[in-house]
Amino acid sequence: MAKTETDINKIDEILDRGTIVDILPTKKDFREKLLSGQVMKFYIGFDATAPTLHLSHAKNILLMEKFRKLGHEVIILFGDFTARIGDPSGSSSTRKQLTREEVILNVEKWKKLIYPLMDFKNKENPPKIMYNHDWLSKLSFEDILLLASNLTVQQILERDMFQKRLIANKPIFLQEFLYPLMQGYDSVAMEVDAEVCGTDQIFNALVGRDLLRKIKNKNKYVVAVTLMENPKTGELMSKSNGTGVFLDVESTDLYGQIMSQPDEMIEPLFVNCTLQPLKEIKKVINENSPRNSKAKLAYEITKMFHGKKVADKAQEHFEKTIVKKGLPDKITKILIIDKNWSVVDLLHFAKLVPSKNEARRLIEQGGVKIEGAVIGDREAKIRPTNGMIIKVGKRKFVKVQLDK
Repeated sequence: MAKTETDINKIDEILDRGTIVDILPTKKDFREKLLSGQVMKFYIGFDATAPTLHLSHAKNILLMEKFRKLGHEVIILFGDFTARIGDPSGSSSTRKQLTREEVILNVEKWKKLIYPLMDFKNKENPPKIMYNHDWLSKLSFEDILLLASNLTVQQILERDMFQKRLIANKPIFLQEFLYPLMQGYDSVAMEVDAEVCGTDQIFNALVGRDLLRKIKNKNKYVVAVTLMENPKTGELMSKSNGTGVFLDVESTDLYGQIMSQPDEMIEPLFVNCTLQPLKEIKKVINENSPRNSKAKLAYEITKMFHGKKVADKAQEHFEKTIVKKGLPDKITKILIIDKNWSVVDLLHFAKLVPSKNEARRLIEQGGVKIEGAVIGDREAKIRPTNGMIIKVGKRKFVKVQLDK
């Protein structure tokens, strides 16, 4: 019979680090279960509603990897069915419904992003990836009615976002109303022992706990983890709102994104998104300026995703281009027709901006330089020259090569 690691120091380091904020029914019971040596089945679910992940997702994956290293079975569940509805958590209006094709594309991108964080090549106990379309799509209407008989309308209406919508006289669509039931059924389908979730998902996780107990006569622990929140402003990292440190970027951009975080985010990011011991984190923060602490943080996270050599280069790139305001050693070259261009069209053609509106916004904010000169007029025109350097923001450069 398989056994797990029961080293009390390793277990307490996980439980007391600060990533976990609550455990239901009790932390004491959960700790005793971990110390028993019995293999538990953990899962965490992600709805692939956007093509990228941020560091708040990464911290949860790192926690799952810690449970896996103890010897437990861990499942990364992609909500390729539930993502098409969109969890109403934290949303004041109905989320846009996605096609299955859109969700699958997002899932494939997410898999690549989490790969560096877990040992998927482990031969003895690799993490598993599952998809809730495999069971939710097969439920008949009769199955759904039987499931629904386990919950009351009053229970679902307890969700704070539904209360807010009712007060604001905003609609609650039936598919949103059924979302907790669908997420809850994931626990039943996989027969898990524990679910890791953000504090915004506790309601859904508890629905799953009730369903699992009623249908399978099995108990489930709910392990609630922090949301990546700025302790000063309360702003959350959010894929829906496009805020936070996103992972689908080059190493230099990842390093730069972290360096751009406010000082109050240094400790939360160190604790939640690195594997550094807590004593070492305290030492770094106490013995260094915020700028140097942040540089060490940016290096550790970049190394985790891209390796030491790449992290070294990203750090060097930041020091040279941002701190010393120099040019990077390697600059992307773009082939441009020799003619008069509007700067907006030029930026968009060079793929330095996602849209012309974004180009105009950056010009107005003074974020565009050509040959070192700030472009302040959104209607400006220019005739490019060979070797011309165009800079957007702090980290994007291209060098012009004329096509005559």
